[in-house]
Amino acid sequence: MSVFNRADDEGVSRGARAVVALPERGGAEARSVEARLDEAAGLAEAIGVDVIDKISFKLRQPKAATLFGSGQVESIATAARMADASLVIVDASLTPIQQRNLEKAINAKVIDRTGLILEIFGERAATAEGRLQVELAHLDYQQGRLVRSWTHLERQRGGFGFLGGPGETQIEADRRLIRDRMAKLRRELEQVSRTRGLHRDRRRRAPWPVIALVGYTNAGKSTLFNRMTGADVMAENLLFATLDPTMRQISLPGVDKAILSDTVGFVSDLPTQLVAAFRATLEEVISADLIIHVRDISHPDTDAQAADVEQVLADIGITGEDAAPIVEAWNKIDLLDEDAAAALAAEAERREDVLLLSAHSGAGMEALSAALSAKLTAGSRVRHITLDVGDGASAAWLHSHGEVLDQHSEEDGRLSMEVRLSEADWDRFQSRPTDQAVPG
Repeated sequence: MSVFNRADDEGVSRGARAVVALPERGGAEARSVEARLDEAAGLAEAIGVDVIDKISFKLRQPKAATLFGSGQVESIATAARMADASLVIVDASLTPIQQRNLEKAINAKVIDRTGLILEIFGERAATAEGRLQVELAHLDYQQGRLVRSWTHLERQRGGFGFLGGPGETQIEADRRLIRDRMAKLRRELEQVSRTRGLHRDRRRRAPWPVIALVGYTNAGKSTLFNRMTGADVMAENLLFATLDPTMRQISLPGVDKAILSDTVGFVSDLPTQLVAAFRATLEEVISADLIIHVRDISHPDTDAQAADVEQVLADIGITGEDAAPIVEAWNKIDLLDEDAAAALAAEAERREDVLLLSAHSGAGMEALSAALSAKLTAGSRVRHITLDVGDGASAAWLHSHGEVLDQHSEEDGRLSMEVRLSEADWDRFQSRPTDQAVPG
């Protein structure tokens, strides 16, 4: 599903020539203008749009009709003509009226940051759930833009049939159809969310710890995921290369089995429609036992990107004492020069729960595995457990969920085991439906 795949004249194809226009915000801005322009261009290039020019303008006062001032609008139109561009990307949120007025003044298609990100998500969604989420977000965004998106706004629908009564305009009918479709999508997503919840409950009962990878888009999460799991998840130097969550089983020192989850990348000014639509997916992060915040430490705006990720985590409830512990993985150290890498290493040593690594080369992976294991086994104690000789199920459970340090047969034939278990796993083991285990 694509934002632009409609039967009107708004199609945007790969290879379309585009100009990026950035309205500079007032006040303290964590990112440089160049970095923001580069990110907007990267978003466009992620769907095959050819960015010819990038321009920025300082806004003294945003204009209700066009956002930009009249002279700035003319400059954008000139840049588009000079670049032979059929598309102008405004790296901000536009109202439907602003979007329509800019298109008339520039004589080119105009999309805003929200529409661009929705287009990327629509192209990248691979699972049924992802497509449902993207379509819902798109319809929510699009219903306010029918005033500019449809060419038959004032046509009257006929006075008979199931859809529309006498005098109902086409736009009213279209809006009603969109509302009906959104209601259906929400029902389907609620069912998906319930199914996902059942899967989470099943994992808790299993139970295996869940580790969630989070981070700014293109921070290297999927490369790290592939490095840790041996999987082949799409990992390219593109914004939003991964959209649908992926889970794989991994082993860590002292942890026989854990579930690693790769999630959608975050981005500054993520459209509210997408935050709402992807909440079910982000619930995997909420319910995780441990979170790895992957940062592209080589990026000039890495601190601002980290702040954006932390804000999204706070928005979805990853705060407070009950929140899962977070380990920061400072990725892409292979892209740093020797002096910068040494300075970061010194800083990481001063900070708790920070590790330097390169998911691409594998540097630092052993330290990361050890840190994750330490987090997951914190509070573990060595338990002496005696099992009846026929209780193979309990022995298998202990091998799967704990670190078996020693086991041997007693003179009476029973099995004696020394097992390191967390308090949670000890409670789970004791509550298992068997009376054959005799704790020592």
